[in-house]
Amino acid sequence: MLISIEVKTHENYGAGLLRFHQYCDLRKIPESLRMPAPDHLLASFIASWAGKVAGSTIQNWLVGIHFWHNIHGVPWHGRTLVHTAASGLNKVVLQSSKRPRRPPVTLEHMHTLFRLLDLSNLFDTSVFAIAATAFWSCCRLGELLINSVNVFDATRHVSCNAPLRHGHTPTGVPFIVLTIPWTKTTHGDGANIVASGIDDILNPVSALSHHLLAKSSALGDAPLFAYETVSGGWSPMVHSWFLKCCNEVWRSTSLPQLLGHCFRIGGATELLLRGTPPDVVAMQGHWKSRAFLKYWRKIDSILPMFITSSFADSHVAMVHSSMQSFMRRYQ
Repeated sequence: MLISIEVKTHENYGAGLLRFHQYCDLRKIPESLRMPAPDHLLASFIASWAGKVAGSTIQNWLVGIHFWHNIHGVPWHGRTLVHTAASGLNKVVLQSSKRPRRPPVTLEHMHTLFRLLDLSNLFDTSVFAIAATAFWSCCRLGELLINSVNVFDATRHVSCNAPLRHGHTPTGVPFIVLTIPWTKTTHGDGANIVASGIDDILNPVSALSHHLLAKSSALGDAPLFAYETVSGGWSPMVHSWFLKCCNEVWRSTSLPQLLGHCFRIGGATELLLRGTPPDVVAMQGHWKSRAFLKYWRKIDSILPMFITSSFADSHVAMVHSSMQSFMRRYQ
């Protein structure tokens, strides 16, 4: 079961378990009463953090404690009292404990990358291919990149010999389907990332194809977004290098610096504004219906950042209308 969760998720779970045991130690609660933890103990643990941490932090801690119970094969009693305490916590969270809402990647960010990156440079070519794929395919950067040069694992990270299919729709639109071996939600079942051609210089099919041609020297078991170095060898593209490059470009034009998740939410918003049905956007980003409804709350709050001459108020009204229909079907 431990293998099924990501390293970062494992750390978050561990933090919740540590806080819970610290709470129990202070109150001299014996080990025998901590697992299975009764509903009232879990609720009092939650209440002790009222006004100190964000509600999402408590939710992550509870998931970690629940996972700890599952590992040991004991029942989970976190029900009515826990839900009531968690709901109450959200009403008393201090503003200082809330993370500021991060702006999304917009078309302005993407066009700036295209304009200022040197696409004859193999490093920059890889950066732009990743950016275009992450944005238009609404995927997580962790599905495309590795965290350091020494952690590549072909069973979890996409490689140069990953299944890749080129094709055209009946209307002649080109597309590329990239099969990745692992995602945060499907784990080892993997998923397909679909890049569809658009009539724009930000076309992800062109960006990805350009990168694939440029990295011809990389070995089959190398990371997909490896790039050729000046010495004639190759190096994998690392998550931090990618974001550093993007943010340096954006900073040079006074655009805000962003984090990797901003590509996913920005791409989803752009697709909705272009009239893409919510079901299709949810499928593109591998969201389940209810999960996408939660995600919509984030998108709804950032729509004003996308309003340009190309997107009048009528586009926003269209998005709200399509999402209302989506909600009626899946709530």
